Amino acid sequence: MTQEKVILVNEKDEQIGLMEKIEAHEKALLHRAFSVFVFNDRNELMIQQRALTKYHSPGLWTNTCCSHQREGESNIAAGKRRLMEEMGFSTELKDTISFIYKAPFDNGLTEHEFDHILVGKYEEAPQPNPDEVASWKWVDLEELKKDMSANPGIYTEWFKIIFDKYYSHIQ
Repeated sequence: MTQEKVILVNEKDEQIGLMEKIEAHEKALLHRAFSVFVFNDRNELMIQQRALTKYHSPGLWTNTCCSHQREGESNIAAGKRRLMEEMGFSTELKDTISFIYKAPFDNGLTEHEFDHILVGKYEEAPQPNPDEVASWKWVDLEELKKDMSANPGIYTEWFKIIFDKYYSHIQ
């Protein structure tokens, strides 16, 4: 099995190298990533609970899906690939904003990502991959905002950052 590599970037999102994913997270090096937000016609967001076997943030609630682009892969192509791998469906995505964040984890790994926010619409129930996703649900954004404030420990760090700083861009 080949090790998954991430695209190392500078603060302008220009590729400066490739590195095995775990090593990049151990060294807290800036790399390209994406976060997908899928909404239904009621403007509810599909969120997922990460599988309990994930190497970081297991069992925490987060956006519809997220991952890393592969070398030569566009943000949209990467988002569609991962949406199918994690949630079992495909939909059109729009590349909206991007930002840099850094979030250390208890296990010694650090997410330091140049994150691209991708937004899409979907009405059906997903078919989640149980190796990736423990559960999922549609949530009203105002209710989610209240719950994140009341129960921050059940959500991933990047989801809280995105929701706090970029709420107006994902609606």
